[in-house]
Amino acid sequence: MVYDPKEHSLELCRDFRKNPTKAEACLWEILRAKRLDGYKFRRQHPIKDYILDFYCPELKLAIEVDGQIHMDKQQVNYDHERTNTLQESGISVIRFWNSEVINDMPSVINRILSFIHAHKA
Repeated sequence: MVYDPKEHSLELCRDFRKNPTKAEACLWEILRAKRLDGYKFRRQHPIKDYILDFYCPELKLAIEVDGQIHMDKQQVNYDHERTNTLQESGISVIRFWNSEVINDMPSVINRILSFIHAHKA
């Protein structure tokens, strides 16, 4: 059997969708089915070598929900490099901490809506 990185990435996406974090599940309830300002978001969407927590193709917007691991110095460097790579491809990235999503959803929604309104065509 030949290893196919694209198929492996799709399997990971499926696994991530089946087992979301509490924060991802909460935010997905807001983003799914065009509930936020009529924009379609995908969850656990592969782009390049990355899997984005949420992605809106129309806005070229990635939304990442980060937990404790993202405080690790190596992970901070990786996240920074990843964000730069995505931005070079024309994709904007908004990051939230799990605690923000769980404890202050109105601010999270307002920040996303502010981005949407600032970038509408």
